[in-house]
Parts: sequence; C-alpha cells; structure tokens
Amino acid sequence: MAKVNGLEKMSYAELVALGRQIEKAMVERQQAERAALRQKMIDMARQHGFDLRELLDGRRKGGSVAPKYRDPKNPENTWTGRGRMPKWMVAATKGGKARKEDFLI
Repeated sequence: MAKVNGLEKMSYAELVALGRQIEKAMVERQQAERAALRQKMIDMARQHGFDLRELLDGRRKGGSVAPKYRDPKNPENTWTGRGRMPKWMVAATKGGKARKEDFLI
C-alpha cells in the first residue's frame, strides 16, 4: 500500500477528522455518479422509445388486470383470480356451499 505524506505525523484526532472528510466525499461522489448514470440510462431508453421504469420493472403502462370473479351479494367485491383468494370468496366457498366457478363474470 502506498504511503501518503504526512499521515504518520498526524494525531489520532486529525486522522479521525480526515476519515470523516473522506467518507463524506465518497458518499457525495457516489450520489453524483448515481444521478449521472440514472440520467444517462433515462436518455438511452427515451432514444429507443421506452420508459426506463417499463424496462426495469418489466411492466407496461396501464396494464391492470380485469376482474374475473364477482360477489353477487356485493358487486363491489371482485377478484382477478391472481394471488390469495379474498375473504368474501373464502367464506362463500367454505363447506362446499358454492364453487369458485359460480362467481365467474
């Protein structure tokens, strides 16, 4: 490791202060480089007709999924069929009273 002139002559307090300055400079430099890279990526994506979030998230704009199931007792209760079954449907299908297919839209 290369020696830096004057380090061996510095007191402990001076070394601590220098360490804090270095840490602050490192954080500032990292933030600046991150912002510059982010802007460069946004510009590249726009140049090719994409939105950066669309590329990174893997989602498209306005890609909501239409509901597939509806509660006849309360039409506001809907479910797309993705994820966990909602409580209203669990209660309705409990004990074999109804089947999931009975709620298809």
